[in-house]
Amino acid sequence: MRLLQILISLLFVGSFNIHSFAAAESVAPKSGDSPGLRLLEEIQTVITDLAESAKPSVVNLIPLSGPGRGRELSQERAPNAPGSGSGVIIDSEGHIVTNNHVIGDATEIEVRFSDKSKLIAQVVGKDLDTDLAVLKVTADHPLPSAKFGDSSSVRVGQWVLAVGNPFGLDRTVTLGVVSGIGRENINLSRYENFIQTDASINPGNSGGPLFNLRGEIIGINTAIINFAQGIGFAIPSNMAKQVIQQLLAQGRVTRGWLGVGIQPLTVELARKFGVNEGEGVLVNEVFEKDPAAAVGIKPGDILTRIDGTVIDTPNRLSRVVAGLLPGSTAKVEIVRDQQRLVLDVALTERRDQAISASLPQARTEVKLGFDVQDLTQGLADKFKLRESRGVLISKVETGSLAQSEGLHEGDLIKEVNRVDVGSVGEFSSALSKVRRGDTVLLRVLRESRAFYVVLKTTD
Repeated sequence: MRLLQILISLLFVGSFNIHSFAAAESVAPKSGDSPGLRLLEEIQTVITDLAESAKPSVVNLIPLSGPGRGRELSQERAPNAPGSGSGVIIDSEGHIVTNNHVIGDATEIEVRFSDKSKLIAQVVGKDLDTDLAVLKVTADHPLPSAKFGDSSSVRVGQWVLAVGNPFGLDRTVTLGVVSGIGRENINLSRYENFIQTDASINPGNSGGPLFNLRGEIIGINTAIINFAQGIGFAIPSNMAKQVIQQLLAQGRVTRGWLGVGIQPLTVELARKFGVNEGEGVLVNEVFEKDPAAAVGIKPGDILTRIDGTVIDTPNRLSRVVAGLLPGSTAKVEIVRDQQRLVLDVALTERRDQAISASLPQARTEVKLGFDVQDLTQGLADKFKLRESRGVLISKVETGSLAQSEGLHEGDLIKEVNRVDVGSVGEFSSALSKVRRGDTVLLRVLRESRAFYVVLKTTD
């Protein structure tokens, strides 16, 4: 028991001052209570007071669908019906934040409050790329609301509360810790930077808030991993605030656009370009008349920073650029031929198309394993290529290195080891300079997307 008291004292007394919470009331000590028990009861009081103050701002949302529903409030639909979820009121005027997937295509949503009252909410705006939506209800009295905190200060291990309506269980509170930050590649939305938590999140929690111990929203709960226990994800509050501000102002979100195709910098690619693995992302395509092209960014450049923010994955690049407004100027740092350059790029508005490419990471040391031929107009039409010159891959051998790297029949080779090739003759000439056992860097075009790949010849 003494060891437990010491651990608790180290964990909590050193990390925050219990008496700094205005909502917390001192627990009257009883005769014979140990100091450790009194400390635990004070901590418990903080948590229970936080739960009581947070719950009124959380609402249950039920999308209304069908042409005949009008503004009639549903009496028969259960709170845990398909499509229902949670939301949080963010101001006294009745603005509510939730997930876009909770409301779907509905234009009116039934809102159930903690006092059992119901209102109809209208959709102010929604953003598919971050899975966020803003609703608005009109009430005849100020509504209880919660404030956003700063998600950049969130640390792994800190306590958090998730509040929502899982399985129709009104305003359920679960306590846990932040178990990870900066989670991406979860394939839930275009821009991912999730807070991971073990605070229990279940169906119906989507759209509900994740609170810190000060009662501030640090995340909007968005998803769980069904086959795992204790793994849930929340959209960071700073990302949510940025989206919400635009949705409130104009009903939509506009994002910056750089105009490049990118891919991860693998060990082999980093070696070919003379940089360290993970030092940046590789530009494999630059779109004509877009911002990057205007300042001279080229395929083969390594993009390392934007406005001082380190860029180490394609996801981070997409997220950072998207967080900048069209018309703003960003300082883009690149590495070209092992020289560092800083360019001022005037961003335009993002258009709806993918800007990253990736390939399987398998590696085998065999022959290159493909045949090539000159590009003809007929072949360009067949493989949807808008090119007049290049070296077309006409066949890929089963089990070859080319196949393991994801190369296909119809791919167009544009460069060999950074040298342009427009014909089979130029391709053969470039390969003649490669010794057996060396690696070959190819820039490949597939329909309208470009990417780099490294192949290794056999000794």
